[in-house]
Amino acid sequence: MANIRIKSQWFHDGASKTPQQQASAMAFITWRVAQNTLKQMRSARFDIEVGAQYFAFTHEVLVFLTQVIDRLAAQRMDDAMRTEFMTALVQRVAQVLQDNEEGLMGEPGAGQGSYADQFIDLYNQLADHYADFGFDAHGPDFAFVRYLGHRIEALMPDKDKRWVVDQVMASEVPDALGMIGRGMDGVLSTEPHAKRGARGAVSGD
Repeated sequence: MANIRIKSQWFHDGASKTPQQQASAMAFITWRVAQNTLKQMRSARFDIEVGAQYFAFTHEVLVFLTQVIDRLAAQRMDDAMRTEFMTALVQRVAQVLQDNEEGLMGEPGAGQGSYADQFIDLYNQLADHYADFGFDAHGPDFAFVRYLGHRIEALMPDKDKRWVVDQVMASEVPDALGMIGRGMDGVLSTEPHAKRGARGAVSGD
């Protein structure tokens, strides 16, 4: 996978960043990484049709990535800050997802929750599942990553089911984890960076 350029360094403005600002910046990075993963899967000739399947895939990848971020946050934050950061992150990811899903799919059907609420429900449901898997200094364990692979497998047409778990585990996840890790390093860094044109910036809005 060709890595995307992630802008994850703050301008030097003399102000410390709140957990909400850090979460907003990280949500943008997470969305970019999820979209890159989808793009690369389609480039590898896996059929992911624009529409319901496209967003089902995106939901799964976003839940996985936010679970990874939660484990990384646990290594760097106390419990109160981690809760504040993760709550803001999931809410912001859900809003970005909703804006994109509404733009392509229109409003949810009658009786359905908003797309943001549907994502948050999925996140809460799968959090208990992912909690059973290991995560250390090297990242998520085999079972953690395989779980995502099998959830993606369920979304794929029969012709792709044989190969998709290997593709997710061996190719897509390692690259996505690298980008998420670099994003967290930049967003949570306490070292300010001077402006250099448009590079090195990340929005905290």
